[in-house]
Amino acid sequence: MRIQWTDRGYIIDNTPGFLVSGEFHYFRVPKTDWERRLVLLKEAGMNCVATYIPWEIHEQKEGEFLFGDVPERDLEGFLRLCAKMELAVLCRPGPYQYSELRYDGLPEWLCEGYPAIYAQNVQGNTFRNSAVSYLHPLFLEKVQRWYRAVCPIVAKYMSSRGGPITFVQADNEMMGICIWNSGGWDYNREAMGIGAEGGRYPAFLKDRYSSVQALNAAYQTNFASFSAVQPFAGEAHDATQRRRVKDYQDFYFATVAEYVVLLTGWMREHGIDCDIVHNSPNPASNPQFLEVVRRMGKGFLLGSDHYYNLGPGWEQNNPTPQYTAKSFLSSEMLRLMGFPPTVFELPGGSASDWPPITSQDLRCCYDVNLAFGMKGLNYYIFTGGKNPFQIGRFSDVYDYGASIGADGSIRPVYMAVKEFGAFLQEHAWLACAALRSDILIGLDWEMGRCASYYKTREGVGISGTEAWSFLREGLITTSLCCSYTPELADLTRLDSISTEKPLLIPTSACMAKALQAGVTAFLRRGGRVLLSPTIPYLDENFNPCTILSDYLGRPEIRPCMRHAPRFTVGNIENIAVNSVLFGCTRLPVGANVKTIAKEEHSAAVTGWRLDLAEGGSALWLGLAWDYCMKEHRDMFIRLLKELGAVEPVIESDNPNVWSVLRVHENRAMLFIMNPYSAPMEASLRVRSTQGSGVDIGKQSLKPMEVKALELRNQA
Repeated sequence: MRIQWTDRGYIIDNTPGFLVSGEFHYFRVPKTDWERRLVLLKEAGMNCVATYIPWEIHEQKEGEFLFGDVPERDLEGFLRLCAKMELAVLCRPGPYQYSELRYDGLPEWLCEGYPAIYAQNVQGNTFRNSAVSYLHPLFLEKVQRWYRAVCPIVAKYMSSRGGPITFVQADNEMMGICIWNSGGWDYNREAMGIGAEGGRYPAFLKDRYSSVQALNAAYQTNFASFSAVQPFAGEAHDATQRRRVKDYQDFYFATVAEYVVLLTGWMREHGIDCDIVHNSPNPASNPQFLEVVRRMGKGFLLGSDHYYNLGPGWEQNNPTPQYTAKSFLSSEMLRLMGFPPTVFELPGGSASDWPPITSQDLRCCYDVNLAFGMKGLNYYIFTGGKNPFQIGRFSDVYDYGASIGADGSIRPVYMAVKEFGAFLQEHAWLACAALRSDILIGLDWEMGRCASYYKTREGVGISGTEAWSFLREGLITTSLCCSYTPELADLTRLDSISTEKPLLIPTSACMAKALQAGVTAFLRRGGRVLLSPTIPYLDENFNPCTILSDYLGRPEIRPCMRHAPRFTVGNIENIAVNSVLFGCTRLPVGANVKTIAKEEHSAAVTGWRLDLAEGGSALWLGLAWDYCMKEHRDMFIRLLKELGAVEPVIESDNPNVWSVLRVHENRAMLFIMNPYSAPMEASLRVRSTQGSGVDIGKQSLKPMEVKALELRNQA
C-alpha cells in the first residue's frame, strides 16, 4: 500500500482517501491472536496499524538487545503479518513511548542508573526519574545505540522496499514529559549549556542579540558575557522579565527541534526513508512545534492528540461544546501549518476504567472531528492485552475499554468504530472536502505559546493568554452559536488572503511588528477587520510599536473602571461584561468614525467603525467576552453586519446545535452536531453559492449525536 499526503489530504494507492489506523501493540496482544484481531481491524475500515517499539522491553539489560526470542518481542513477525494482510504500519521506536509503561517506555537501567540525564527545573530540581533532558550527551549516546539496534530492523520493512512501514514516529508527545510533571521547560545545565562558554543557551542568545551590550539593554542587566546569563526564575510581571522568559522558551523549542533533527538523521543513516511523523500532546501544544516544523521541512508530518476523557481528573466525561471548539481549533492550526489535519491519538477507549467510555460518546467524538476537517486518524487503542515483563505502570492488563478487549472479546465500542469506518469508505470524497466558511478569525501563533510569560496584563490590554482564551471561548464559540462558520487565517500570511470575508482578530497589548504591518496592508487592500478588545501598541519583545494604531488615526484606549458597567452595542442593551471592557478616550484623528458601542453610565465610547480612504473598514470593540448570553449572540451578528458580512451559509434556529458544510466539486455534506447529554432540535436551511438554498427542515438529534446529510449541487 502506498500512502502519500498533501496539505489537503491523503492519497492512498493514487486515490484520495482517509488514513484510518488502529493502535495495536504486538508486545501486549497474544501472538496467537494477532491475525484474528487484525482481521477485525480491517473489517472496521482501517488501512493502517500503529505500534510502539518499546526500548524498555528490547534492551532490558544495558547493551543486550533482544528481538524475536519470545513472542512479546517478535517485532519482525508482526511486521511480516501486517505486510501479508496488506496493512500499512506506523511504528514508534521512541525513545519515549509513554503508553502507561514504567519509565514511560525507557529502560529501567537508564532511568535508575544515570541521574545526570534527568530534566531539571530552573532551580536544578528533577521532575521525575523518567523525565530526561533530550539533548544531554549521555542520553543521546544511549539513544544512538538503541537506534543502531532497532532502526535496521525497521528499515528492512520500509514501503519503499515492499514492506508495510509507511510512517515512523520520532519520540512521542514531546515536551509533555516536562509540562505534565513540572509545568515548565527543561533547564538541565549540561544539556542546555547554561553558564558554559560555547554552550547552547549562550550561543542562542548571541545569535539573537549579537552583542552582550544589546542583551543587557533589552534585559536591563549588566552581564559580562553571554555565558554569564542565567535564565530568569519566577513569574514574569514586567516587560524585561517577560522577554527573558520568552527568550528561554524560544530557545527550548529550538532545542526540541534540534533533538528531532538528530533522531531523524540517525534513522536516515540506517535506511529509514519514509516520512517522519510526530503527535502533539494536545491541541494547546500545537503552536509549540513551529520550530520543529520549520527545521524538519518536507517529509515531516505533525498531527495532534484529541482526548476528551482519560480519567476522573478530566473536566468532562464525554465530548462537549468546549471539546468541539478545541478540535476545530486544532484541525485549523494543523491545516495552516501545511498538514492534512490528523489525530494520531483519537480515543478508542480510556486509560481509566472510570468514568466509562461509551460507544455513543466515541462516535460523537469521531463525527465532530470529521466535521471539522480530520483527514487522518489513529484509534488509541484498538486492542490491548497483558503487559509483559511487568512493564505496566498501573496495571498488569492494558485494556483501555477498547474495541477489542485485552481478552480478545468484541465490545459495543467496536460497532461504533466499524460504523464510522464504513461511513468514511462510503463517503471517501470527504477526504478532499473543504470547509465552506463565512468569516475569518485571525490566528496569532504567539498567543498559543505565551502562557509561560504573558499571563498577566501589560498596560492597556489583555494578556496573550487571555487573548488565546478569547479566540476559542469568545470568537469561535460565538461564531458557531450564530451559525456563522469560521475559518482561521494565519496573520503571518495575510498578503495571500482574500479580502472577501470579514477578518476578526483577538488582540492583546502586544502584536509582532510584522503582524501589525500585515493587518495594515490587509486594510489598505480593502479588508474589513474587527479588532477586539484593544489596539496593540507593543511588539513581540514588548517594545513600543504603533504601526497599526498610527494607521487607524492613533485612538486612545483606556480601561472602563466602572463597577457593573452597562454595555450597549446599537440597540442591544446591557450585554454581559464577563471579562474586560475598554473605552476610547480619543477617537481616531481626522477620520470617518461611527460610534457603535457605549458604556451607558459614563457615556464612554466602547466601540467604533472607521471607514478608510482605501476602501477598507476597521471595527474596534473594547470587549473580550466568553460566550454565555443571548446578547453576545445578538451583538456578534450586529458587528458582522457592520463589517458587511453576507448571510451565513447555514441558517439555524437553535444556537446550541452547531452545523458546518464541507464541499468538494458538486458534492456537499452538512454536519449537524449535538454534543450535549440531552436531545436537541433545529430547523436549518443551507444557501448555495448561486444564492438559492435548500430547506433541511426540522432535525431531531439524540444526545451525543452528529447527523451527516449529503447535499447535491450546494458547493
